[in-house]
Order: sequence, then structure tokens, then C-alpha cells
Amino acid sequence: MVTVLAQEFFLTEILGRRVFLKRHRVGALSDLAIVETGRLPEVTHLLVSRPYGYPTLTVPWDKVLLISNTEIALDIDETAVAQYERGPSEGLILLKEYILDKKILDLDDHEVEVVYDVRLVFQNGRLHASEVDFSRYRALRRLGFKRLAKLLTARNDSARVSWLYVQPLPSHLGSFSGSVKLKVPKAELADIHPVDLADILEELDSGQRVALFNQLDPAHASDTLEEVEPRVQRELISAIKKERAAQLINDMTPAQAADVLGILSRSAADEILKLLDAETGAKVSQILSKHDEQVLLYGSTAIIKVPPSMTVREALAQYRELSRDKDEAMYLYVVDDAGVLKGVVDVRQLISGQQDDTLASLMTEHVISLASDATLRDAVAQFQRYGFRALPITDPQDRLLAVVSQRDTRSVKPRLD
Repeated sequence: MVTVLAQEFFLTEILGRRVFLKRHRVGALSDLAIVETGRLPEVTHLLVSRPYGYPTLTVPWDKVLLISNTEIALDIDETAVAQYERGPSEGLILLKEYILDKKILDLDDHEVEVVYDVRLVFQNGRLHASEVDFSRYRALRRLGFKRLAKLLTARNDSARVSWLYVQPLPSHLGSFSGSVKLKVPKAELADIHPVDLADILEELDSGQRVALFNQLDPAHASDTLEEVEPRVQRELISAIKKERAAQLINDMTPAQAADVLGILSRSAADEILKLLDAETGAKVSQILSKHDEQVLLYGSTAIIKVPPSMTVREALAQYRELSRDKDEAMYLYVVDDAGVLKGVVDVRQLISGQQDDTLASLMTEHVISLASDATLRDAVAQFQRYGFRALPITDPQDRLLAVVSQRDTRSVKPRLD
């Protein structure tokens, strides 16, 4: 039975999701195939693109084990992959290929709209295509302007049409080739909120980004600099004079200034710190030093601990209760009676295991962990290296003390030494 961690999806947000064959990644979701079987068409197959020229897989829905916010797990052994290396059967409609970006007529045949997205709902163990969405909100989200979409538009249900009333135009019309372009006249810059301006800057190329940023007044530039992602912060600060950078950072709170300086190399940060006023500089230096605090201070003990002898059947039956009020519920930490960490089981591993398997037989034994005296920066380095959602913290005897999640370290940036 498929495990779904959300009751609805939008097609453009699920496309590209990582796909695993039980434990090993095989590719990414490239399309969904549907068939008209009732009131709402149901998803019957997943198309999975693979790297290095391997053929696309066409996988039946009944082979899906898990759909989460980040990944899809399939109940397929690696030895059986070849039988799915075929095109979809006739009669199936590919949502991305044949529906997305197609023109549709409204109910009165007056206007021509464009399908920007397809809403999918999970009902009775199946995934159904329920509505097409032609709102500006979905269009802007697809272009990457998520915050701008919230500002300029609303989630307007009237800009959706039930699949029951959708009549796709013939495929010979081709795909919609238009695009939404955002133009930002200089006279209007001051009226754009820093959060939205940050989104705009991130979409521009390097030269346009710096030119636009240099047109902002100091207060607006300072607020915008706080909002852009670290990569862009680093680029903008490197492109302007250190004196202007110090002026902008002086306008921030000490905590905000520390976040910005924390992504720079130590030498670059020190140069700017010297140019800040004495009081602000002292406070920023103090905050930056806290990034070397012990990670144990940020760890959580609200985690799932299970014994090695527990079976998959028992874990699945108890999972809802085990995960209740837990800060980290995607990992099951296997510990012995003394609290020693023996291994870890990902929920995806759990779902793909045999019912009578013990967690000891499924668990990853060589666990990447943090020592109890590790710092926040140590944790950030490990998250960047391995890409885990969370890391256990253990004492010298390998006893599990707590777990720190990746989200709790996002404000700490590793220096570029």
C-alpha cells in the first residue's frame, strides 16, 4: 500500500522529485500518465527519467511505496528494472507532455486560457487529476517567483476548472511557447518590498543584478541584502566597495549583520567589521562567535528510539504513535538497552522492508554522527557533505544524546577559508 505524506500535489511541484528503488536512487519523476476511468482520471503510471542515457522507466502506480515532499520510493528490485524500460501504453495521457501548457477554452467558449498546472488529489489509495489551474499565481510560481506570486496574486480557486469540464485542444496545436517576463523600471524600484526585490535580483544575471542593486538607496539596499540568498549576498558584497558594504550592514540589526558576514571568508568579514561603528562591530563579533557553540545545545531528544529486535510489522503498526510530537520523524534510531546507538532506519527503508525483518537487519550500521562537543559549524559542514535531514549526537561511549536537524542550523553559514 502506498504511503502518501500529503493529500494533494501540484504537477509542476512533483515533477523532478527524486525516485528511489527501495534504497537506491534511480532517477527523477519526469511525467505522470493518467487514464479516464471514472469521474476523475487516475494516475496509472509514473515516468522516471534516468541519467547517462539510460531509457526512461514507465512504472505502474501499484509499484509506488511512498510519496513525500522530497522523494518517491518504488517497490522494485534493481534486477527487475529492465522490464519497465518501455514507453507508456496506448490510451494513456501524459500530463506534462499533453496537458500542461496547452490552451483550453472556458465554459462559454469565449476566451482561450493556458493550463499552468494540474492539481492532483489522493483518494482511496489512488492519485487523481482533479483540476487544471490557469491562475497567474501558478504561472509565477513555475517561473520561480514564489514570493512575488503571493504579493501580486492570490490563490484564486475561480482560476481553476474541474477536470470534468476540461476539453484539451488537439495536440497539433503544439505547446504553449509564451513566457511571463518581469520588467522593473528604475522609477518603481523604491515601491517594491525588499523580499520581492530579493526574488527579482536572484533571477537576474550577474551584471544586471549588480547594476540594479547599485540603483537602490542605502536603506532599501540594506533591507534587500538581508533577504537574498547567501550566494547572491556574497556576490553583491564582493562587487561593491567595502565602505558601502559597511554602510549597508550598519543599518542592519547585529543578528542580521552576523548572518550576512557569516557567509564571507574570514578575511573579507574582518575587513568589513573594522569599518562598522564600534558598538555594532562588537555585537556582531559576539554573535559570530556563538556559531562555535556546542551543537548539543541545539539538539532535540524528541526522536524515535527503537530496539534492534523490533520488526518492520511492529514498527509500521506503532509508527503513528512513535512519531507523535517528535521533532524528527523520518528516522528511527536503533539503540540497545544501554542507549548505545546501533544504527538508523529511514522511513523509506522501513516501508520497503519485509514484514518480518528486524530493524537490526535493515538499519544502516555505520552512522554519521556528531560528538557531544561538536560545534554548530561542524554540524553545518556535515550537513553540506552528506545531505542528511538530521544528525545524531553521541557521547564518547556512542550513547545517543540528541538529534540536531538541518533546519536548526540554517542560520549558520560556513566560512570560505
